[in-house]
Amino acid sequence: MATAAEDPPGLQEQAASSAGARRNVVTDGQGPSTSQTNKKTIGHRGIDPTGETTYKKTTSSALKGAIQLGITHTVGSLSQKPERDVLLQDFEVVESIFFPSEGSNLTPAHHYGDFRFKTYAPIAFRYFREMFGIRPDDYMYSLCNEELIELSNPGASGSLFYLSRDDEFIIKTVQHKEAEFLQKLLPGYFMNLNQNKRTLLPKFYGLYCVQSGGKNIRIVVMNNLLPSAVKMHQKYDLKGSTYKRRANAKERSKAVPTFKDLDFIQEAHDGLLMDPETYNAVCKTIQRDCLLLQSFKIMDYSLLVGVHNVNQASVEAQAVSVDQARPQVQKPLYCTALEAIQSEPTRMGSMDMEDKTGGIPAKNSKGERLLVYIGIIDILQSYRLAKKIEHSWKALVHDGDTVSVHRPSFYADRFQKFMCSTVFKKVAGKPSPAKKRRAVGHIPLRKVPVFLTQASSESRSDPEGESGMPPGRPDLLPRALSNTNSFDKAREHTVSIALDNTASSQETTALTHNKAQPEPLEESLGAISLSDVVPQMNICSV
Repeated sequence: MATAAEDPPGLQEQAASSAGARRNVVTDGQGPSTSQTNKKTIGHRGIDPTGETTYKKTTSSALKGAIQLGITHTVGSLSQKPERDVLLQDFEVVESIFFPSEGSNLTPAHHYGDFRFKTYAPIAFRYFREMFGIRPDDYMYSLCNEELIELSNPGASGSLFYLSRDDEFIIKTVQHKEAEFLQKLLPGYFMNLNQNKRTLLPKFYGLYCVQSGGKNIRIVVMNNLLPSAVKMHQKYDLKGSTYKRRANAKERSKAVPTFKDLDFIQEAHDGLLMDPETYNAVCKTIQRDCLLLQSFKIMDYSLLVGVHNVNQASVEAQAVSVDQARPQVQKPLYCTALEAIQSEPTRMGSMDMEDKTGGIPAKNSKGERLLVYIGIIDILQSYRLAKKIEHSWKALVHDGDTVSVHRPSFYADRFQKFMCSTVFKKVAGKPSPAKKRRAVGHIPLRKVPVFLTQASSESRSDPEGESGMPPGRPDLLPRALSNTNSFDKAREHTVSIALDNTASSQETTALTHNKAQPEPLEESLGAISLSDVVPQMNICSV
């Protein structure tokens, strides 16, 4: 892998020179508005004088170009390496390649400014992608064939979000501590994926870093939870806490605002209603994921919930099908909400739509059909010293159990209870037809009638075949049965013995009496079949 002795001049120089050229065009009367624009920063995220988004003073367009060049190179070079098992040291490998603007024998020329691209644990992440059925050419095509789509950030972290054109992958900028924590988390993450691929946790497909001018911009590639082809009528970011968990006025002014816990309690107090099988699958998956996060001492994560109202969409005549003009790549495995909870499509949702988008069928209190898209996000927050101090300070002013930051065990327990009692609720479902048949066909036969064995032995000891029964087949009816009424009475008498356990002793006495008088018994009962004694029992079920 090619390296350079000197540090790259950086994308910032190119961004600063272009910004300076644009600044010369701006008139003097626009000075105050420009200074106000420069102050619109959240964390490392800001806006330059032209209105373009920046991250650590690097323009979004330059960052997107650097990401696509770097991923194209690293995935292409990785495909030339032979496949092998993942080793422990693979989680600590960092590969680096320098991209000069004039190009080199390994990299193409570009106009984004010099930068260095780092790839963390390439062998391990290649294994993760293969585990979810993502081929290298599909991964490269999704992220690098067309320009990435920049998404607005509803949170206060100041991160940038990019979406691939095929709607499969999300690229998010992360802080240094989050990237470092993910590196430490990789061995445990690897072990969990091998044990259970169906999870609501984020699927990490790659961890990279764009380095320029002394600035490190770390990015992570994940699965996309909310498909763009489906209109989300409601969207929630839920933690299970209530302290300051309400969307502000700025957020509510958006076309599709992201509401929080108190908003959900107020607006959807009846919860999202699911049939028992789906509800149990959702809660089981949440419980398993929370146990894993607790073991890693992770807290302050959220459940992202997107709700598509099928009835409302029908009225609005919204087009929810994926654009067929765009070439479709192979879909990653276990990445939709329905696949993640280990549940099959049920009658509560729209089967055609959920087959395409993987939404979980549900209903609201009005009986309207819903498709719910869920996933656990923001799992790269560990309970470090800073978080402990934050919890202690907030607990002095407010109720400590209501604040978001809390110790991992308490946070996981509160998270599960809120999701499975307030957000998702179980409706009484009708038993399936198969269960009905099993319930009707079940007869509590506690004792085998004695006369069944007696009749079989008598038929085997009849050398003349007077009873009219085929030899060796005591389970068949006789070839000639003269008295039909007697046989019907015998069957009613037999079934009553099987169902009434209290009369077993009396019937045993009657059978003993009949043994001394074989002639009346033969005339009244004849040869009895096993299917007559237990007509609903499957004889072959061993």
